[in-house]
Amino acid sequence: MHDTSPEIEKIYREMLMNRSGEERMKMGMSMFTTAVRVIWSSLPESMSVIDKRKKLFLILYGDDFSKEQKAKILTLIEKGEIGYGYK
Repeated sequence: MHDTSPEIEKIYREMLMNRSGEERMKMGMSMFTTAVRVIWSSLPESMSVIDKRKKLFLILYGDDFSKEQKAKILTLIEKGEIGYGYK
């Protein structure tokens, strides 16, 4: 879907690029944190924390790793060696 006029897109891009790199980075981090919270809150309350962490990983990064890499990462999540700080 592309419903923004080129003029508005140009204005938005200029406004964004007028911000410092630090401000743009903070904006991106804030948007990512919000996305993670939305995903986490959409998962069933009955799901275990470990299963939620695994599902979160698969939703966010499932297409970024090979089948073997995903299996290794999911094992690390299962063991509690990596996670997203959510309890």
